[in-house]
Amino acid sequence: MGSVQLFFDWFAKTKKVVTLYSQGVNQSTSGTDKVNAIINCHLLTGRIGVPGAGPFSLTGQPNAMGGREVGGLANQLAAHMEIANAGHRALVQRFWRAPTMATEAGLKAVDMFEAMQEGRIKAVWILSTNPLVSLPDATRARAALKKCAFVAVSDCVRTSDTVPFAHVLLPAAAWGEKNGSVTNSERRISRQRAFMEAPGEARPDWQAVRDVAARMGFDGFAHAAPAEIFREHAALSAFENNGARDFDLSGLQALGDDAYEALAPTQWPVRAGAQSARLFADGKFFTPDSKAHFIAVTPRAPAQATSGDYPFVLNTGRVRDHWHTLTRSGKSARLTQHVFEPFAEMHPVDAEHVNVVDGDLVRLKSRRGAMLARVVVAAGARRGCIFAPMHWGAAQTAQGLVNPLVSPAVDPLSGQPESKHAPVAAAPYRARYYGCILSRAPLPAPGAVYAVWGRFGQAQRIEFAGDAIPPEWDAFARSSPGAGADSEWISYRDAKAG
Repeated sequence: MGSVQLFFDWFAKTKKVVTLYSQGVNQSTSGTDKVNAIINCHLLTGRIGVPGAGPFSLTGQPNAMGGREVGGLANQLAAHMEIANAGHRALVQRFWRAPTMATEAGLKAVDMFEAMQEGRIKAVWILSTNPLVSLPDATRARAALKKCAFVAVSDCVRTSDTVPFAHVLLPAAAWGEKNGSVTNSERRISRQRAFMEAPGEARPDWQAVRDVAARMGFDGFAHAAPAEIFREHAALSAFENNGARDFDLSGLQALGDDAYEALAPTQWPVRAGAQSARLFADGKFFTPDSKAHFIAVTPRAPAQATSGDYPFVLNTGRVRDHWHTLTRSGKSARLTQHVFEPFAEMHPVDAEHVNVVDGDLVRLKSRRGAMLARVVVAAGARRGCIFAPMHWGAAQTAQGLVNPLVSPAVDPLSGQPESKHAPVAAAPYRARYYGCILSRAPLPAPGAVYAVWGRFGQAQRIEFAGDAIPPEWDAFARSSPGAGADSEWISYRDAKAG
């Protein structure tokens, strides 16, 4: 019995099956179809709405569920309602007594940067994200943002790839300085209480948005505290609901300030003092006929196939001890000890074919861009595939960014890019010299072909490699801005090894 057939046999014969899926399924031009296929399998076998069974999305953000609840996607309204649904649009318009209403979905992230490049978007406000590292085809995204006439950035850090493009930089409150609520993957709303005062002029995003909206002349933003926003949020979820929509906080819409402050973790839906721990247990679904509907899918290949020129599949992702684009976790010496440099993980046979060994530098190249990374040879890697992490940006490395290689092709419904399948070529980079600097004082990276810098204990560490060998190494080191003439230096050079 083949492994695929064996898997189907196990699935059919096991009553309690949970399907855990994450970006390997989602980040694909057919990611929505893949998720629907998973749900279809659970519906067909009755493994949904029962203990120990069901599809379970492992989201990429700790408050991803909360972001969707408040309409944080371009094709959504708040409270899980859809812009494409005329009934939902009318309902939200009645609730807010809005004079006008959006009638079609907005632009998703990749599409927004394409619109900037074409001049259709002339102003953008970027809050708490670093798209010039995380977006696919990142070089083109950088050019698009540079072309945008007005860029505002709200962040709690001053150093990122995106911040230098800001015409206005707004200091934002960090996680431990915010007061509000978050929702985890089991639909449990938890109060988030600040344990630190926000420094200087830093403010939470809701205050910044409120004040900008008021100055632009929009009504309905006169909230004084998070509890007011939460009550309005709960009231919208309850408005003309009567059990027709899954997201329902009607039991919390009259929550007083003190009760909100003391709110214990609560799982929605919450109706009239009762909450539902398990959806679909009664066999009813949130559709007009209360029945689950299968969605037929047709398998599709990735948007770009490998070829003789680009024979490897590049798969991008995360490593254990880093978080997104290193703007915060990169400042921790303990976290950088785990993985300090961008790397390319390869199967031993592929590494031998490319003529590299563990610890070498390899150049990965796609139709859109190139990067340099340290080779990691791993027997557990898949043949023909190369894994590279997405954390490093131009703020931490020269030529170590992976997303310039990734295609901007996206799923037509979700807008997710195909970050798990970029055809690439691989070739060794034979530097004429390699160097490492440890410095108590922060120094800029030397002008080398490859460089990466970060924390190392109480010091700054810089790894670098290049082609033009400096004639005098001590002079080369001391020429760095910030390296004073009276600085103490200890240097070591292995001339034979370079």
